Amino acid sequence: MAFNLCPFAKRELDRGSVAFTLSDADDEEALLTDLAQELQRLEDCPEAETVFIVHPKVLNDFYDFNDFLGRCDALLKQMKLEGIYQIASFHPHYQFAGTELDDAENYSNRSPYPMLHLLREESVERAIAGHPDIASVPADNIRTLNRLGRERLQSLLQSCVDE
Repeated sequence: MAFNLCPFAKRELDRGSVAFTLSDADDEEALLTDLAQELQRLEDCPEAETVFIVHPKVLNDFYDFNDFLGRCDALLKQMKLEGIYQIASFHPHYQFAGTELDDAENYSNRSPYPMLHLLREESVERAIAGHPDIASVPADNIRTLNRLGRERLQSLLQSCVDE
């Protein structure tokens, strides 16, 4: 929150409409089950705007995690929720295509543990439409993260794990 990388997050955190779930899943099937349950929770609870599923025991390898996202999309289709929800991803070793592993910009999607972020598409569209210059957000984030530097970002991320 301190760096405002997501210009929409503060409002929802202040409203208390963000849920965090700690998954005990230790394999992909169990994580898919947890994902289905959390998607159903969003369906059943319109006051919950978004859900983060933190899953520290499974998919710690970024490439396995990245491959798993296709299974997440398939689950959305299977549950007939495609176009209603989207799944964003965060991982301790997140790396955008075309970047080096140590590039600071990767920290916009790095987290202490692997996480799936479930978002309501309607809310995302509304937030984008209400932003004065949504196209500038990625470049602004890259500038902010480069200014902070990889070492500071790494230290901040590690402090989350240490707590």
